[in-house]
Amino acid sequence: MIPQVSQLFPGGNDLVGWILQIAFLGFFVIFMFYGQRFQMTIMLRDVEKHLYRLKFIRDEGRKLAIETIKETGNPQEDPTERVDQFLEYVAITPQNMDPSGIVWKLEHLLDVRDVRFKDDVKLMAPEANEILVNNLENTLEAAMALNIIYKITRHFYILGKKTLSLYIIMQLQMILPLIMREAEAFASALKAFATGQPIGDGAGALVAAKLMHGHKTKRIAKDIVVATVPLEGRIAHVLKSEGPGGNVGKPGDGIKQIMKETKGKIATIVMIDAAAKLEGEKAGDVSEGVGAAIGGPGVERFKIEESVLKHKIPVNAILIKEDIGDAVSPMRKEIFDAADRVIQRIKRLLLERTKKGDAVIIAGIGNTIGIGQ
Repeated sequence: MIPQVSQLFPGGNDLVGWILQIAFLGFFVIFMFYGQRFQMTIMLRDVEKHLYRLKFIRDEGRKLAIETIKETGNPQEDPTERVDQFLEYVAITPQNMDPSGIVWKLEHLLDVRDVRFKDDVKLMAPEANEILVNNLENTLEAAMALNIIYKITRHFYILGKKTLSLYIIMQLQMILPLIMREAEAFASALKAFATGQPIGDGAGALVAAKLMHGHKTKRIAKDIVVATVPLEGRIAHVLKSEGPGGNVGKPGDGIKQIMKETKGKIATIVMIDAAAKLEGEKAGDVSEGVGAAIGGPGVERFKIEESVLKHKIPVNAILIKEDIGDAVSPMRKEIFDAADRVIQRIKRLLLERTKKGDAVIIAGIGNTIGIGQ
């Protein structure tokens, strides 16, 4: 028979209680002074784990970009050094202390950036045609985005570690799921651009391509084509970026040019574009609204809004819902199927909002990689 503590040590139960209380008090004191350090150590390990994953995604993207250029460029010349230089390019935004004219400064900067990127791609792959140059440029830009995501995440990780700032590390850890989601999306985009596959962002361009299929097209602005299509008794000027290379073009200039040619006699404008969906919404859902449906830095939207204001033309928007992953990765079936529903919405809108014989503009917005005319 095993003797009880109380038999061996009179008052033993009290002794155990005192030991437990002292241990708890000691733990409480230690946690009070060092709890934040323990918490930060756990957070740093979590961030570090994701940072290794980001580095792997970045390196794989860089490797894919180099291999894709090698396949189309000079096999005797290693493009690694030029690709690494490309990944570190920066565009310095214009000074906005005096906002007057900043749109045109920004447009000029974007034009210079676009020309510079294309020239560099041509130096790396001199035999590539225009379509391939556009696709390679998009591939490199996706690799550049992954490089930026990794470097910024690494910056705040090291800064938080150096300064032992709980708040820097805590904020970084809280947004890590969103960072990883975006990085995975750009990794998918790299594969799509490298192989010339349509991406989710091309949903608007796909709608325009379906409408103009079989009709004669002409280039009306930089990387923008237009076709005149009879639709429900109306004259529809359907425009999109010129495909099948990876292009977004300048739809603002295209719409301005059509208005100039028609002397502003446009009954309505319908713009179709991909839109960020909320969690809980389904990819491929379609919604309607008003306003210039176009993303980007805002230059093209400014041109469109300025033109429609001058001629008092209503602008209708039809949006195809998708998240960041859908937008830059190969086009999903749900988004592809949404194009036909959008066309039905356009027809209904024209019947309800315009009269027979009216001229309208239908603009399919988005990257037209893999989508011809």
